[in-house]
Amino acid sequence: MASMADLIMDDVEVDDEENDESFDEDTGEARPAKNGVNGHLDDSSEEDEDDDEEEAEAIRKGFIVDEDEEEVGRRKHKHREKKRRREERPEEEDLDEEDIDLIAEANPALKRREPTQHKLKRLKRGHRDDREREMSRGLDEIFSEDDEDEVDTGVQEIRRPGRLLDRLNDEMGDFIEEDDMDDEEAIARREEDREVAVQKSKGLSGIMGAEVSGLSEEALENMRAAFGEGDEYGWALDLERDMELKEATEQQLELKDVFEPSQLAEKLLTDEDNEIRMIDEPERFQVARRPYKHITLTDDQFNEEAVWISTLMASGKNLRRDLVEPFQRAVRKVLEFFVTDELEVPYVFQHRKDHLIHAARVQLEPDPFNPDQDEYTVRAEKLLNQDDLWAILDYDLKFKALIDKRLALQRSYEGLRDIQEIHDGVFEELLPAASTIEELSDIQDYIYFQYASQLKDLNLMNGQINKTQRKRVTQKSLFERIRNGKVYGMVRAFGIGADQVAKNALRQGRRQETVDPKVLPDDMSDDPVYMDASDFTTGTQVLKAAKAMFAEELYMSPRMRKVIRAQYYQAGVMECYRTEKGLKKIDEEHPYYEFKYLRNTPLREFVTRPDMFLRMLKAEEEGLVEVVVRLPSFSDFHKKLYKDIASDNFSEVADAWNRVRGDALNIALKKLEQLIVKSVKENFKTVCEDQIAKSCREEFLKKLDQAPYKPKGMLLGTIPMVLALSCGNGIPGRDAICYVWVDEQGRVMENGKYLDFREMDRERPDFVENKERKAFAALVRRRKPDVIAISGFSAETRRLVNDVLEIIDNEDLRTAEYEDPDTGEEVSKKLEVLVVNDEVARLYQNSPRSVAEYPNYVPLTKYCIGLAKFVQDPMKEYAALEKDIISISFHSAQQLVPQAKILKMLETALVDMVNLCGVDINEAAGDPYLANLLPYVCGLGPRKAMAVLKAININGGRVTSRAELVGDPDDNKIPVVGPRVWNNCASFLYIDHETIGTADYLDNTRVHPEDYELGRKMAADALELDEEDVKAEIDEGGPAAIVKKLIRDDAQEKVNDLILEEYAEQLERNFNQRKRATLETIRAELQQPYEELRRRFVLLSTDEIFTMLTGETRDSLTEGMVIPVSIRRVTNHFVIARLDCGIEGRVGAEEITSAPDIRVDQLFSVGQTVQARILSLSRKTMEAQLSLLPEALRKPYRKHVDHMPQEWDDVEERRDRESLEKSDVKKDREQRVINHPLFHGFNATEAEQFLASRSRGDAVIRTSSKGMDHIAVTWKVSDNIYQHIDVLELNKDNDFTVGKKLTVSGKYSYTDLDELINQHVKEIARKVDEMTLHDKYHKDSKTETEKWLTTYTEANPHGSVYAFCIDPRHPGYFFLCFKAGLRAKLNHWSVKCVPKAYELRGNLYPDMRALCNGFKKLFGNLQAGRRV
Repeated sequence: MASMADLIMDDVEVDDEENDESFDEDTGEARPAKNGVNGHLDDSSEEDEDDDEEEAEAIRKGFIVDEDEEEVGRRKHKHREKKRRREERPEEEDLDEEDIDLIAEANPALKRREPTQHKLKRLKRGHRDDREREMSRGLDEIFSEDDEDEVDTGVQEIRRPGRLLDRLNDEMGDFIEEDDMDDEEAIARREEDREVAVQKSKGLSGIMGAEVSGLSEEALENMRAAFGEGDEYGWALDLERDMELKEATEQQLELKDVFEPSQLAEKLLTDEDNEIRMIDEPERFQVARRPYKHITLTDDQFNEEAVWISTLMASGKNLRRDLVEPFQRAVRKVLEFFVTDELEVPYVFQHRKDHLIHAARVQLEPDPFNPDQDEYTVRAEKLLNQDDLWAILDYDLKFKALIDKRLALQRSYEGLRDIQEIHDGVFEELLPAASTIEELSDIQDYIYFQYASQLKDLNLMNGQINKTQRKRVTQKSLFERIRNGKVYGMVRAFGIGADQVAKNALRQGRRQETVDPKVLPDDMSDDPVYMDASDFTTGTQVLKAAKAMFAEELYMSPRMRKVIRAQYYQAGVMECYRTEKGLKKIDEEHPYYEFKYLRNTPLREFVTRPDMFLRMLKAEEEGLVEVVVRLPSFSDFHKKLYKDIASDNFSEVADAWNRVRGDALNIALKKLEQLIVKSVKENFKTVCEDQIAKSCREEFLKKLDQAPYKPKGMLLGTIPMVLALSCGNGIPGRDAICYVWVDEQGRVMENGKYLDFREMDRERPDFVENKERKAFAALVRRRKPDVIAISGFSAETRRLVNDVLEIIDNEDLRTAEYEDPDTGEEVSKKLEVLVVNDEVARLYQNSPRSVAEYPNYVPLTKYCIGLAKFVQDPMKEYAALEKDIISISFHSAQQLVPQAKILKMLETALVDMVNLCGVDINEAAGDPYLANLLPYVCGLGPRKAMAVLKAININGGRVTSRAELVGDPDDNKIPVVGPRVWNNCASFLYIDHETIGTADYLDNTRVHPEDYELGRKMAADALELDEEDVKAEIDEGGPAAIVKKLIRDDAQEKVNDLILEEYAEQLERNFNQRKRATLETIRAELQQPYEELRRRFVLLSTDEIFTMLTGETRDSLTEGMVIPVSIRRVTNHFVIARLDCGIEGRVGAEEITSAPDIRVDQLFSVGQTVQARILSLSRKTMEAQLSLLPEALRKPYRKHVDHMPQEWDDVEERRDRESLEKSDVKKDREQRVINHPLFHGFNATEAEQFLASRSRGDAVIRTSSKGMDHIAVTWKVSDNIYQHIDVLELNKDNDFTVGKKLTVSGKYSYTDLDELINQHVKEIARKVDEMTLHDKYHKDSKTETEKWLTTYTEANPHGSVYAFCIDPRHPGYFFLCFKAGLRAKLNHWSVKCVPKAYELRGNLYPDMRALCNGFKKLFGNLQAGRRV
């Protein structure tokens, strides 16, 4: 029976040191409880076994059952449970320590040995005996850190039938009562439980002999004579036991028996993952096509797909007319490569490039002065690039989804046609022509509306055929009753069908005329012929029903929807209307201001501004604006539709029927407008998200497309030696300068730190030279780095860069000498200093990877390592981030796009660049850092990459040829990949021929093995070898001998003399192979294998450095803005201040005050935060000129919004501005100054901005808009969450003094502001801290927390769990989310933090332990009350 312990996976907490059993937030894996006083906890594996009907019912009803019912049910349940477990389990689990003690007391003859180890961890197991545990011990040790307790063999022979001492304590009592028991009470309870257990054990052990049982020998003898010895059927029990033992032995312990499904999925170890590893098909294809595995396209469908994709892509290509047909052929060929040949994008782009280019011969006019000129020239047009290939692959999936839905509708229709003999011309005409999911959805709505009853009957028949029970739905909808009743005759009297109206609107075919009846609509509706006795008994009801039915037919017509949708896409506009909340929230500095008064903007404009549209939807979600899609010419459009539906006759009857038709049209258009507007917004959202994701891919490609920093005198691609430095936040006296020196192999050879490089003014009499500078110069001379890399977290990094440059100049620090290519002399250059992009290093410094690689280094040192490795190869660093790559910003609107969509596009960028550069398979097999690139190799993926590494290690850890990857039985080499995957990845996995002496030179190139013969033929022709010479070389050195001879003779440049055009023509003429681009690749690779094709290392621009070190862009910080600054120095001539972003601002004397008789130090003091206006900003030196003049601060900053005049509502903007200015004037008149360090003249928004960079619990005291007897206190609850507290002042001397009594919420009173801050705000902040540090707290959102609860209960169906998470909409509140088992609903209660306590459902609890206990009691009482 479900106990209260099922609610939470642990018992009530005893104190802060004794924690509940908790579960890992990411994996859901159980963590053992510490020192629980309530005996053993209900293990999740035991809960999985409890499939009793009564227990399931108890869980469905709630967490707690009634005390009396539970006691009765427990006895019955225990009896059944004992019997069932005796039958099911060959042997019971080992007894725990307390149970063995109890049995030993009842049976003194039994002894046990002392355990050697405590049981710290328990694995989840199936029903297995001790022998199986011994046999599978090797696998167990992989996943278990500690051995389990073992008990003496004699004790093991005693098993608990149905767990003899199971649930000795009353679980209900343990859960409900407080955990804080006195020692005496706890001891008394344990003694009581021990006595009960001893009595039970005595009852069971009484069968062991006469002395224990109390029977005489004579009585026992009589019992044996009557019933026998009990071993007559022992042979059957022995046989059953042997069979069970055999079955248990044959069962193998699998990973899914040990780990939770979520853990296996995270590690890619599920059965589905293993299937992907084993199938010889590119992994990315398998994952993407998984939903459509059942679809096989026919030839007609394949041709349709090619045309469909070509049409969609051609619209954005602006192709010339003569290129349309070649473009369609290219798309079709690429589809063949993807679908039929199963070739991935990098393979097609690299080895089938000729099919992506259209080459046309252009006749040349004869040149009389050049008789030897060619008759024609070849003009090549690139039809498809790599982005297009990924787009085609994505379109292929969309088309399969289209076909899948179309086939499903076709099957439904065929069932209606075959069984019900229904023929629908609209469906048969529109289904094959549907080219979008929207159109198919329209057809689906149509057929389910038109044949609702028939489809229900069809489903019922299918259920009977499949022998499944389906409950017949007898209730019919209103429209079904109308269609099947007499009223439908009135609908037919409208004289035209919905589809005919749509055809008229689309101008398809001949116009369909509307036929008028001979009588008025009112007269016809009064005719009893059209009345139904049950539903429509009056003429008014009949006419109303007929109009509703005809309107619904118009609404459900696929053609009519197509008409409306096309009109909206062609002429629709988007508008924004601010809400009352948005009026005040969206000021002129707000990012949403650019669309606050947006009007009449054509939909097509948002295709080029996808970020703005997504921000509009985000603002609408936040309740700041309302996004409206409308049709400006709707009245004209409505008139046209009316003409298409109305009769052309002129009579009273015709006019009356036209009015009825117009009413039905109005009803339909209203519904259609809502449907289409919603559809348009959703479609544009998808299009804009795709655009942003594509922009992220393009930006990521730019970041990836940079080679390692090129040392002076070296080839591009050479790995440099790097000295990396950082001063962190750059706070003097706290942050040291850390450095690392990394050699060309990526090894950290030296690290350390310096205190400071800043030097005193040499003109000062007390000048002392900074010895740290000399030490740094000595380091550079000793290590000879190729480059110095610097970065940091603040603007102080610029000062470090200047100091290092000064040291280099003063000490004349230079690079290692190298040979000048022009003069041949040994030269050296002044050492270069780079400010390096640190986005990867920031993620690396605290990552698990850095902890594993450098466990003893401080984070700032690991940050420097990340900088150095980024300089050595940016692509490897990005690839090592894996899914954390999403943390890097590629677009300002990136957060508005689903992460899965961004990750998918970023993966394609990595795939492109990794395959451009190739991977040394032998280095990757031995270096986990380089192995991070393998999942992005063509044909592979994370699962297959793991399998590749494992297979290579089995084969000896080294690959000597590409052919060896598919296995070599003669050399006992198992296949690393299958033939299809090998065909994809072979040319992108290279083998260094210098490292592997026996390797084929072509195995070190981008040439695919299918083209090796071409490469050898080109090498032979370049060497001018005849057939006999070639044969002799091959006989002596094998097929690779020709290319080796070319390299050995240093004759690679001879391949430039070959005329590749003739080669290409011969291949196409004789073998129908287009290889012109491939031949060019072979020629380049023979001269320099795997040449570095990436751009040179990209240096950051001034704006990029400024944004990296300050976090500010040109949009967020620019001249004219009014911002808060902190005063650092005050003199009579100037003021030095610091901006929140860390840069320094200077205020000249003329910008401080306009009053000559007031001293500056009377106005401002050090540490004070004031508002200042930015006059100028230098992004290079990171300095700003500021103004503190009141008149400068009053002039608001207005961001320039570039809109067409008709696209902006100037009238409403001006009206809103005047309203806000009046409000501001009123506030200025009531402005107060409060003498307190925390007081600032902020409004709510400014207070939040000020506290954004502060710590939790920091507060601001400000004036309140509620009047002169109120004060507002804003304090930081968490990131982006602030609580605004309204404080009422009582006993005030005047309006400008602080009240002598301050009250909050009418229940908390304080005497002054210090007491208010310390005893109210700080106390609540402490409660928030206590909550966030608790094991049950989740830092994720409520949605994510509920997902975790659901995942947990799915993995533990009989378990229940709860967790806390913050409520961002109500600062100071938290959600207490809980789920009582798999079938229970998710629920939550609100927890409020108050001074020194938590408030839950009107009850106060002093700490988290009490809160958890109180929750359990409250829920228990609630469940008990419901049952009563």
